[in-house]
Amino acid sequence: MLMTKRLSRVLERMEKKGLEAFLVTSPEAIAYLIGYHINPHERTYVMMLDQNGHHQLFFNQLFFVEEDLGMPITWFSDADDSMSIIAKALEGKKKIGVDKDMPARWLLPLMHKLDATFVLASDCIDLVRGVKEAHEIDLMIKASQINDEAMGYMQKTLAEGTHSEKEMDPLLLNEYKRLGATAHSFEPIVGYGKNGADPHHENDGSMLKPGDSIIVDMGCVYEGYCSDMTRTFFYKEASEKQKFVYNLVLKAQKAAEVAIKPGVALSEIDKIARDIITEGGYGKEFNHRLGHFIGQTCHEAGEVNATSDIIAEEGMIFSIEPGVYIPGEFGVRIEDLVLVTSDGVKVLNHYPKDLTII
Repeated sequence: MLMTKRLSRVLERMEKKGLEAFLVTSPEAIAYLIGYHINPHERTYVMMLDQNGHHQLFFNQLFFVEEDLGMPITWFSDADDSMSIIAKALEGKKKIGVDKDMPARWLLPLMHKLDATFVLASDCIDLVRGVKEAHEIDLMIKASQINDEAMGYMQKTLAEGTHSEKEMDPLLLNEYKRLGATAHSFEPIVGYGKNGADPHHENDGSMLKPGDSIIVDMGCVYEGYCSDMTRTFFYKEASEKQKFVYNLVLKAQKAAEVAIKPGVALSEIDKIARDIITEGGYGKEFNHRLGHFIGQTCHEAGEVNATSDIIAEEGMIFSIEPGVYIPGEFGVRIEDLVLVTSDGVKVLNHYPKDLTII
């Protein structure tokens, strides 16, 4: 079913860019606009949005669709030249947008076949997706509530000290399902001690030792929407250095969150947190963006970083997750999801953030 309000917002952004057509190839973005999702694998799967209203879907005959998706479907087989079919529909268009996911094996033939200018236009849909509708916000609040509850389970289970990092993954998934979620929104990160100094550590067979930091980065899917949260605990004891770093990261995170409101540049939010950590002596050890957008996928387009040109708008949901990573020693990351409200911010996670020794 075509989501007409969402489509109207995308068309408005296309008009501002002077686009006559926009080729959308991201299955998630197409699903956002028509409410229908498949994984096309390597097959051609394209939505053409037209400023004149002649929208079309281009699907391989392998994709079985029974319902009305709100726009005509042009079917083709594996034996057909799908790019020639799409090019014919674009004849006469002089400025065509493409999304960031379009493979070169599709784009280059189209550039060869058409006398047109092609421009990257992902923001036409990405920034629309970034501002959540009321029912989306409700689902993401619930997903974060489940994450809060599951984090309590993780803290209690980790305190037993009997499970390896990789053993925590299936235990967490079982807890998510018990609480009403359907899946992980990403593979959870459970990093003990020096493993926590790798921001994207892959869980292994490591066991806890007294003095280890424990980074727990986790999220679930609830009715198609994602949550994401990180907490850092310490096992049995924490050194003065660990305590200093933890409180520095916490100070940066709280300062960034309180500064969020409509009209504030996301680059400024990043700067607030980064300056605090730099002044504390660990600027080089904070080696990633402050946050990312989230919704139907865990990492949606849109970043909270030093170069972002995005201005906070009511309805945006993104993460705030500063971290410090000291190779060979330990890591600390603290992450919440935040919702930009009409006059400020609502933090969606409520699990305690004060330094905790388990």
